[in-house]
Amino acid sequence: MTATTDGSTGALPPRAAAASDTDSETPVAAGVHEAARRAVQRATEFLLSRQDARGWWKGDLETNVTMDAEDLLLRQFLGIRDEKTTRAAALFIRGEQRHDGAWATFYGGPGELSATIEAYVALRLAGDAPDEAHMAKASAWIRERGGIAAARVFTRIWLALFGWWKWEDLPELPPELIYFPKWMPLNIYDFGCWARQTIVPLTIVSAKRPVRPAPFPLDELHTDPSDPTPVKPLAPATSWDGAFQRLDKALHQLRKVAPRGLRRAAMNSAARWIIERQENDGCWGGIQPPAVYSIIALHLLGYDLEHPVMREGLASLDRFAVWREDGARMIEACQSPVWDTCLATIALVDAGVPADHPQLVKAADWMLGEEIVRSGDWAVKRPQLPPGGWAFEFHNDNYPDIDDTAEVVLALRRVKHHDPERVEKAIGRGVRWNLGMQSRNGAWGAFDVDNTSPFPNRLPFCDFGEVIDPPSADVTAHVVEMLAVEGLAHDPRTRRGIQWLLAEQEPDGSWFGRWGVNYVYGTGSVVPALVAAGFPGSHPAIRRAVTWLESVQNDDGGWGEDLRSYRYVKEWSGKGASTASQTAWALMALLAAGEKDSKAVERGIEWLAATQREDGSWDEPYFTGTGFPWDFSINYHLYRQVFPLTALGRYVHGEPFAEQPRTNEAPGKSLAEAKGS
Repeated sequence: MTATTDGSTGALPPRAAAASDTDSETPVAAGVHEAARRAVQRATEFLLSRQDARGWWKGDLETNVTMDAEDLLLRQFLGIRDEKTTRAAALFIRGEQRHDGAWATFYGGPGELSATIEAYVALRLAGDAPDEAHMAKASAWIRERGGIAAARVFTRIWLALFGWWKWEDLPELPPELIYFPKWMPLNIYDFGCWARQTIVPLTIVSAKRPVRPAPFPLDELHTDPSDPTPVKPLAPATSWDGAFQRLDKALHQLRKVAPRGLRRAAMNSAARWIIERQENDGCWGGIQPPAVYSIIALHLLGYDLEHPVMREGLASLDRFAVWREDGARMIEACQSPVWDTCLATIALVDAGVPADHPQLVKAADWMLGEEIVRSGDWAVKRPQLPPGGWAFEFHNDNYPDIDDTAEVVLALRRVKHHDPERVEKAIGRGVRWNLGMQSRNGAWGAFDVDNTSPFPNRLPFCDFGEVIDPPSADVTAHVVEMLAVEGLAHDPRTRRGIQWLLAEQEPDGSWFGRWGVNYVYGTGSVVPALVAAGFPGSHPAIRRAVTWLESVQNDDGGWGEDLRSYRYVKEWSGKGASTASQTAWALMALLAAGEKDSKAVERGIEWLAATQREDGSWDEPYFTGTGFPWDFSINYHLYRQVFPLTALGRYVHGEPFAEQPRTNEAPGKSLAEAKGS
């Protein structure tokens, strides 16, 4: 069966720029409220039709071509690359190339060197000759920007596997790291869970330094083929970068004298760590990169491809593939069914679908079945905390996340289920787990507690994206909103989270968005949370947020923010082409703040209604999600549906849980006073 770009199955819906021109009355003529009501009806029907028979929703999770290139390189390394997979991957990669010959990491973004190198090598594997026009353009673009020597470490690791780069010229990552106790700097639990799952297998790869015969040379990707690995000058020894560069040099020397027995034992311990974390479906953490590196690492230690661990691991990789109608094959870095399902449930109930609707009950049943009831890596910091909560993916029992848990609780609370006791117990476990995962500063990260060590990001090895998981405003806001709905707005732990959020507000009134782009997402998350916790719309923090959102509204009435805001804050904060998801985030904040009758809300609602496609969906090529801000961007194909429906539903039907009494107390109250109230 063929998957469409919005994650459903069957024929791709027709692409239309706006609502049907054949309707008897335009949105403007019908009035804003009527336009919103009609948009809600269409969007509701569309979303309900996309539910899987088992109860979940899942849209495609689109990232960039490095996923597809590395999948081909893995298959080449293992000797299992086949013509059908290669042809389909190459078709997708070619289709993503920019006119200047480069590949970007997000829609409309600039060319990115490492992504372009990996895409080029993948196309060479597929048989594209270096003198073909599109390939010559790409290699020229690469050379102009420093060639392979200027690429990130992970790209050069892939090239080293085939002798296209020297292992000696890569940062050292010793497997003895697995023995570092948790109190020691740079132990594996200092890294965010996504980095931890990747680094542990890479310590084995780094120790083994394998080289498979290269099927062709890559001289055309070097600025000087006679000197492909130029020596870079060291940073000053007094700087952090200089200190870690010198540490890396010392590790290279240590490699020569490290006891072989210790190294062998460390690699075997790392292998046990990897195998213990393989999920029931064969993947690792429900994400593709750790699976790729784990398979390579275990293969280097002698696990053949028919070993059950390897066989299931390879089978799991095929489940990350999305086959398109044109025959192209796109690899998802991850899959988001729990996240998509809870957001879809919230959207549908807020849009007026009855709480006991059979499809919502089925969604709740599925979410209840996905609850995680055993400990994972998070228990290293919280050994006494009972398990509970939800992960992002189909299978990921080791790494439940705080954001999903908060939103699943909010979704379950909206559904009228036939077994309310079961729901209450699951919610209770989720709330308890989230409260137990609060960091020292009162806020919440995504997966771990106090994952804020300053050292991992300094390692020469870690030159690509975030490798730690500090608290963020968006995750903290979702937890605060959930706790408020659960009647814990006055709990001291909730108040500490609120105080942290207030302190994190930017001078212009916005909040930074860690997991969504960017200040629009952060602000769209925090304002509803503060209002749910009892803050009146007149509170100064909320007024500043409203003023900022109104100031960045586009002339067409929508909101948008480009990923460049992560790198160029002043120029790009709150600025970009209007998108359905970002317009919805802004509207959710404004509606929570009591701005339903404002001109800004009216224009935003009109934009959503006018850009809705005839089938009830929205088109959104722009990337509005993140894995790592700027470095790894995500287009969640269901965002364009669930968030506009949520915003439109709240405009038509009012704010959820609005009947609950809210306090007007000032946020400056002491924690003792908040507890006493």
